Amino acid sequence: MLNKLAEIEKKYTNLGALLESAEVYSDPKRYAEVAKEQKELAPVVEAYRRRMSVAQNIEDAKALLGDPELGDMAKEELESAKSELERADEELKILLLPRDPNDSKNVVMEIRQGIGGEEAALFAADIYRMYAMYCDSRGWKIEIVNENATELGGFKEISLIISGEGAYSRLKFESGGHCVKRIPVTESNGRIQTSTATVAVLPEAEDVDFELNEDDVKIDVFRSSGAGGQKVNKTSSAIRVTHIPTGIVVECQDERSQYRNKDKALAILRSKLYEIELQKKNDSENASRRSMVGTGERSEKIRTYFYQRDSVVDKRITGEDKSFPLGKIMNGGLDELIDALAAADTAERLKG
Repeated sequence: MLNKLAEIEKKYTNLGALLESAEVYSDPKRYAEVAKEQKELAPVVEAYRRRMSVAQNIEDAKALLGDPELGDMAKEELESAKSELERADEELKILLLPRDPNDSKNVVMEIRQGIGGEEAALFAADIYRMYAMYCDSRGWKIEIVNENATELGGFKEISLIISGEGAYSRLKFESGGHCVKRIPVTESNGRIQTSTATVAVLPEAEDVDFELNEDDVKIDVFRSSGAGGQKVNKTSSAIRVTHIPTGIVVECQDERSQYRNKDKALAILRSKLYEIELQKKNDSENASRRSMVGTGERSEKIRTYFYQRDSVVDKRITGEDKSFPLGKIMNGGLDELIDALAAADTAERLKG
């Protein structure tokens, strides 16, 4: 492990030298690529340097064990440093796990009503509010790309782009089916209903990730519309993008600018196609590559929100006897839950 870490440190240093070279500094695209690569190595290098410093402290303490005046102090220092070295090695094992290259990317999120009619649409709106509040707490920016609202304020579907440091690394565990058990506002007999919503979380693809051939794209322009015919634009600024080879359709009608809507729609289309390519690559490399936690299939139920019990249960990390407080979760307090999912994912990958 130490040989590998020494090689990483050398690479980190070489990347720093590259950033100072005239050739790289004068090429913005290349500079950004090198800077990004160096930034990704920084946590490992910093941990490795701390580890080597602790190892040196151990050697220094050993050298003083026979000293009549400093021996006792050296012994205490040695025991403390050995414990610190163990913690440092564990930290490095985790840092050396294969890193998801998409963790630093922004997010394309799609929320759709599932089974349950109007109640499912209302639940989809609640899910959106939950993520909006979480993003606000993290200082992330949300741009709504497309929404299909219902008369009662629910969402048949809503698409958004979430921009911020580490957005995908935190939200990637949210993909899947979300289930709610509660008495709907539309229920007059007070019966608990089970409804669902689906969440898809995609890394926002950049030009360097996936090159979209515009000859494969059909673009249609139409007038924006909202629930019940509200918010209708008098100009045709909404954009519908169809990827001819796959049949994937993306609509964007949030902006009054036709060009902004086109840019957003193409960004989402690129991300969807990028996800397909990633999935093909993962499947071909190793069919069992996904961990127990993973990022979830949209059709797979990952979490249930129990309103009568004021609790949330995520089946990937908890049982019926352990849950998270529903009020906190629905108000965007997702960090404890996401931390638990990330820890379970790390533990599972360490086994491998």
